[in-house]
Amino acid sequence: MRYDFIQAYCLAKKGAEEDWKEEWDAIRYSVCGKMFALVGNDREGKSVISVKHDPEYGEELREKYPVDIAPPYYLNKTHWSSLSLNGNVPEEVLKQMLDGSYELIFNSLSKKVRNEILNR
Repeated sequence: MRYDFIQAYCLAKKGAEEDWKEEWDAIRYSVCGKMFALVGNDREGKSVISVKHDPEYGEELREKYPVDIAPPYYLNKTHWSSLSLNGNVPEEVLKQMLDGSYELIFNSLSKKVRNEILNR
């Protein structure tokens, strides 16, 4: 796997948790049970990370990196994209994708829950 920083980067985010989803054969990163990243395999068995985003940003990424970023196999294809973990997308782009995905999920939580996470 080219992007060996993923686990530490995701878990460094406030309130982030990691778990193993056995039936998906995948690692999930979530905040308060809401997933922001999923590391697993696509339908061809290639290692990918799936990340949530707004639809326009997803289209932009898929156009810019058509070989390495594609609609995910299992998730909503409008709001998620899968990035090949053996691809050539710059690390900074993946970090931006992870940051944006985390922010979408974090901001969807109630103000009370967000404050609790921030004050831990």
